Amino acid sequence: MADARRTPVRIVFLGGLGEIGRNCMAIEQGAGDDRSIMLIDCGLMFPDADMHGIDLVLPDFSYLRDNAAAIDGLVATHGHEDHVGGIQFLLRDHDGIGHLRDEPLPIYGAALTLGLARNRIEEAGLLGRCDMRAVADNEMVQIGPFQVEFIPVTHSVPHAHAIAVHTSQGIVLHSGDWKLDLTPVDRRRTDLGRLGQLTAGDGVRLLMGDSTNAEEPGYAPSETSVGSVLRSLFGEHRDRRIITASFASHLHRIQQIADAAIGDGRKVATLGLSMKKNVRLGRDLGVINIPESSLINIEDIDEYPPGEICVISTGSQGEPMSALSLLARGENRFVKLGEHDTVILSSHAIPGNESAVNKVIDGLLRRGAEVIHSGVMDVHATGHAQADEIKTYLSLVKPEWFVPIHGEYRHMVANARLGELMDVPRNRVVLCEDGDVIELSDDGLEHAGRVPSGYVYVDGIVGDVGQGVIRDRRVLGEEGVVVVVVTVDIQTGKVLTGPDIITRGWVYAPEAEDLLDEACERISEAIEKALRNGERDVEALERDVRRTAGKFVSERTRRRPMIVPVVMET
Repeated sequence: MADARRTPVRIVFLGGLGEIGRNCMAIEQGAGDDRSIMLIDCGLMFPDADMHGIDLVLPDFSYLRDNAAAIDGLVATHGHEDHVGGIQFLLRDHDGIGHLRDEPLPIYGAALTLGLARNRIEEAGLLGRCDMRAVADNEMVQIGPFQVEFIPVTHSVPHAHAIAVHTSQGIVLHSGDWKLDLTPVDRRRTDLGRLGQLTAGDGVRLLMGDSTNAEEPGYAPSETSVGSVLRSLFGEHRDRRIITASFASHLHRIQQIADAAIGDGRKVATLGLSMKKNVRLGRDLGVINIPESSLINIEDIDEYPPGEICVISTGSQGEPMSALSLLARGENRFVKLGEHDTVILSSHAIPGNESAVNKVIDGLLRRGAEVIHSGVMDVHATGHAQADEIKTYLSLVKPEWFVPIHGEYRHMVANARLGELMDVPRNRVVLCEDGDVIELSDDGLEHAGRVPSGYVYVDGIVGDVGQGVIRDRRVLGEEGVVVVVVTVDIQTGKVLTGPDIITRGWVYAPEAEDLLDEACERISEAIEKALRNGERDVEALERDVRRTAGKFVSERTRRRPMIVPVVMET
């Protein structure tokens, strides 16, 4: 008698494929009342330069709203914003699932991971809508029908995990964000032994692997290599005040900065709310060790000579209202930069943030400070595995199927090639994108449809703007706006006043009077013709104004500003 067929497992990619950020996926098994969904991560993305006025970008939660009753839990791989920063929005009423669930959403992760996620959730007043359940390294928890294993990995935030999901179709392994750092600050290494054990029996059916640095050859440098550079810099700048900037979640980097400062006889002060909160959290959990005697309040730094102070600040990505950006503009109320200051940017710009970071560096230099960044010294080490590490991982795990995740499309293509190089058959390396659904069954892995996966923009409130508004803002920023105002008597079919043209960002009106007069004449002729032909509908008249004005502007200036017709009737 043939063996019974096993229940298929579906993976729904809601973000993080083809981009840096918005990492979110759903693993589901079963059907009908027995259907269960488990989420892995729920992150946000920082906006590109052309997303005018946007604060954050989120995954589209519509698929999760439609299936909220089947969600049994969320697993957080680590505490970075691109993996946990979207949870508060997922829990909200509007555009989230908070109002669709009878019980709080269970969220599983390391204590530090949950602590970092908790900050934003608490600020939003949504702690009551989730049930945070801390897990230990190598712990196995039951989430619906899934046995979920938390395997330690080294990353640029402490206590990160790979996730091995034991399903009806075998082991589905999510690599998390990781690197092979053999000398990490906390000596907590990627658990290669356990990863190797997963190959026993039926092995790993599907590996979903981090692609961020797949294009980079060799091995990522150890985090401890940054510490020696920092100690050297502190020694070289002994009589100067030192301000450092890094991710507030990079507690190992913060530890190394603090060690270098304390070793140089300095007091340490934090600058920025998230830095203050995370240092407190790290100390409470024993993740970082900074003696109380070495910490001072940022308000008290002027009581010490410059050579006895080290400030650890937020804002390494050039965020407009961050502590470092305010420093660069001379607007920080605690610290005023001068020629006795050295600023160390112990980070690397996230793709898309380069312009903002360069602007901050320029501002710091204008204030008289000396600036040291990763472009001139090795003051940063990546938290993501490079090509040779990925090859080592693939040779160890030996997945039956391989899906590159986490990265821009070119990164995933490079990762796919590494999979083929390490003997994963080409037809078993599957490239996916946001919105793809794949199904793992006894017959193999195949695409099984699409779900909504577009960007959800945060502009003050969730869903405040859509693609149309972003497009309008882009046009306004690049081409300007032309407003045409005309008043007509609908009864008599006469133009009473106008057309008057108001322009912003197209031409400078005082220097273009002839051009504007010609435009008014052309628009007046068009609207009078329409009225003579019996047109009395205001919307139709506005279309005529828009068409005529747009054609004139394009012909005369080769520009395409936004045309806003205003036809008033009496």
